[in-house]
Amino acid sequence: MSKDVVDTAGAASRTGATQSPADAGDAGYSKDLKARHVNMIAVGGAIGTGLFLGAGGRLRDAGPALAVAYLVCGIFAFFVVRALGELVLYRPSSGSFVSYAREFLGEKGAYVAGWLYFLNWSTTGIADITAIALYTHYWSLFTDVPQWVLALIALAVVLAVNLISVKIFGEMEFWFAIVKVATLVGFMLIGVFLLATQHQVGDSTPGPGLVMDHGGLLPHGMMPVVLVMQGVIFAYAALELVGVAAGETAEPQKVVPRAVNSIMWRVGLFYVGSVVLLALLLPGSAYSADESPFVTVLSGIGVPAAGDVMNLVVLTAAMSSLNSGLYSTGRILRSMAMAGSAPRFTARMNRSQVPYGGILLTCAVCVLGVGLNYLMPSQAFEIVLNVASLGVISTWVIIMVCHLVFVRRAREGLVIRPSFRLRGSPVTEIVTIAFLLAVLGLMGNDPEIGRKTLLLVPVIAVLLVAGWFTVRNRVSKTADRELSTFTG
Repeated sequence: MSKDVVDTAGAASRTGATQSPADAGDAGYSKDLKARHVNMIAVGGAIGTGLFLGAGGRLRDAGPALAVAYLVCGIFAFFVVRALGELVLYRPSSGSFVSYAREFLGEKGAYVAGWLYFLNWSTTGIADITAIALYTHYWSLFTDVPQWVLALIALAVVLAVNLISVKIFGEMEFWFAIVKVATLVGFMLIGVFLLATQHQVGDSTPGPGLVMDHGGLLPHGMMPVVLVMQGVIFAYAALELVGVAAGETAEPQKVVPRAVNSIMWRVGLFYVGSVVLLALLLPGSAYSADESPFVTVLSGIGVPAAGDVMNLVVLTAAMSSLNSGLYSTGRILRSMAMAGSAPRFTARMNRSQVPYGGILLTCAVCVLGVGLNYLMPSQAFEIVLNVASLGVISTWVIIMVCHLVFVRRAREGLVIRPSFRLRGSPVTEIVTIAFLLAVLGLMGNDPEIGRKTLLLVPVIAVLLVAGWFTVRNRVSKTADRELSTFTG
């Protein structure tokens, strides 16, 4: 037994606090994820297509102040992950925030948290396979291959990787993250060189003067910066994967604090630093939502095959996201199934200790996405992306609510907080929740897709209520059986 566990148990006996309960969904997993895997999963969660592809259109709309939007959203994203990190050290669980919702909010809370997260990743998975197909069409070799065929192939490859073992998943994410980090570091070195030498980029001379000559930090006013917050928040989606991965690492007490703390400087360096460089190298009007901003800059200085290289990187980022989505929902669904709030088959594990039932269920929804690519190839991406954003925001709000209840119980002496903590409770959680709900409300300013997405909220609520009445008897029986086993 480790010193940390002994200390916690001793403190619990002295203060009367209860030890953290076990989650039945955590049984049977291997502990094959290494520190480098978890660290790179944290990096991979923080860097994705939201930066490589989405920053171009946002720079055009919001101007250089986009860097401030990334910083603000990054700070709140860090608060969420820090809160989750504290809960992980209190009790590591592959069920992650669903397991914590069960403990602090009850079975209804766990049910809502789990299915909203499933909504997030299943729709994100559809967006990912759509993006992979679109990126693959960039090369003439694949132009004649139907979009839905490419989407199906991508899904089959990532599914196979996930079903083999968690170690293979970790290795795949490790190398995906290496590609993304190496690309960003390479671009930033080139950008700093261009600034230092005042090298011409297209028709522009880099530097602060370029920003001032094109309307300053807010060329279109403050409102466009506010409106892009929704897309910026979505760019940080998947940071919560650190909490899920912690359930399959041998030393979460050592690995998780390092991974969580590193997120802040990575956000500052890669997101904010990259956007600042992009704004100093070219005016916002030079960027486009249809092209990676990095390609725009590199093409402006005549770098050969810049488009091919960056297309490969964003393709890697989309594959990484799909890989992470299948991994995380498999673990979350197993935790729910063991409590009775998800189909029983999602609790099943294969010989490699992989919860294949939940992975296959997510994959089945993604297959519907293949059909969407067949029916509406030009609209598939935008439709599912906005639905996924609802899942991201709701997941983060639930994590903060769980942490609020956790801290309150700690003050009552019922549980013990680890030394690794989110500071400023309860103000930090309340401000973060208010910010996330405000971002959700901003979707109403988009008459095309945002308002239609918000109209789905009552539909999703009705489906959740109907689903709860379907499973509540099974949940109650499962809870009674576990209680009788414990007392017996």
